[in-house]
Amino acid sequence: MITFNYETNFILEDEVSVQKWIHQIISNYNCELGEVNYIFCDDDYLHKLNIEFLNHDTLTDIISFDNSLGKLINGDIYISIERVADNATDFKVSFKEELRRVMIHGVLHYIGFKDKLETEQLEMTKQENLALTLFK
Repeated sequence: MITFNYETNFILEDEVSVQKWIHQIISNYNCELGEVNYIFCDDDYLHKLNIEFLNHDTLTDIISFDNSLGKLINGDIYISIERVADNATDFKVSFKEELRRVMIHGVLHYIGFKDKLETEQLEMTKQENLALTLFK
């Protein structure tokens, strides 16, 4: 099950299409969807989580808490809508594209992709791009 929760005025358009897309990506990696919860928030909300749980005093676009068990994908993905909007401007892409990239980024972490090393970052970006081409 994929749920969308809102701690800000933002509302995701076409939740059903997004749910189907995420479920498809999870299935493409031979994983099973458990419960993935998206929480859309603002910078302040996410900054507090970043300090409290990760001891990072920085702004970020996403924090994901992975509760997956093997190939059963579970977790909570917090996304700052303000960071996504700023990043979309910086990267010269649409807000929707950047939001989808961030949303699938969290799921790809649950599937097993990392992004600490440069080679991992390149592979993560490749997988994000592939996932974005599958959105219908």
